[in-house]
Amino acid sequence: MDEPILTMEEREAINTGRWFSSLSPTLRHDILRCAYVKRYRDGDMIAARGDPPEVWLACAKGAVRVSSTSVSGKQITLTYVEPGIWFGDVAIFDGDQRTHDCYAHGDTTTLNVAKADFRKILSQHAEFYEALLRLQSRRIRQLYGLVEDLNTLPLRARLAKQLNHLVRSYGVPCLSRPDAVRISLQLAQEELAQLLGASRQRVNQELKQMEREALISIEAGGLLVLDRAGLMAVVNSEN
Repeated sequence: MDEPILTMEEREAINTGRWFSSLSPTLRHDILRCAYVKRYRDGDMIAARGDPPEVWLACAKGAVRVSSTSVSGKQITLTYVEPGIWFGDVAIFDGDQRTHDCYAHGDTTTLNVAKADFRKILSQHAEFYEALLRLQSRRIRQLYGLVEDLNTLPLRARLAKQLNHLVRSYGVPCLSRPDAVRISLQLAQEELAQLLGASRQRVNQELKQMEREALISIEAGGLLVLDRAGLMAVVNSEN
């Protein structure tokens, strides 16, 4: 469903994104001037593996679930794109097909720049090239970090690190418990396990142990983080 403009909350998510906010006002203006808004309901497909690279996107609200499909046909969640993050530029650069499926996770809004407009902005702003190089460099660092964590940290530490990341991206105050932060992104334990490259059973065991240690609270409405410093201590103890 297309809407003509972003809401104030969505615009703030875009404008305060770490990468986008580092651009010059002129470049930000030219990107927003040619961008259009699309809104999706939970589970709607945003882009499919094998699609031609026709658009560059940013998540403005909700989350974009990036997934792959196994040989047996099972969908595997690889990551979630949070508000303020731009993606899809690699396919536009190399001209190859999209490598993964993208779905809306919850009610989701994207900001979209058509391929022709993307290339026009590139031709008009030398700064855009350098900015995109910074964006790719950050992704490569994150990718190497994930591979390193997978090979060097036990599941308990990886889980603690992932929970802290989710708090930074999706943490909201908990009215019933002022000392706690609720993770607003609704994740099934199977999805959380896929992000960590582990089984649901093992992740469930670690979550229950963290609950016994009063680091988190598992509720029907999602996870509450009670002790962020304690979670970081779990990570640091393994480094």
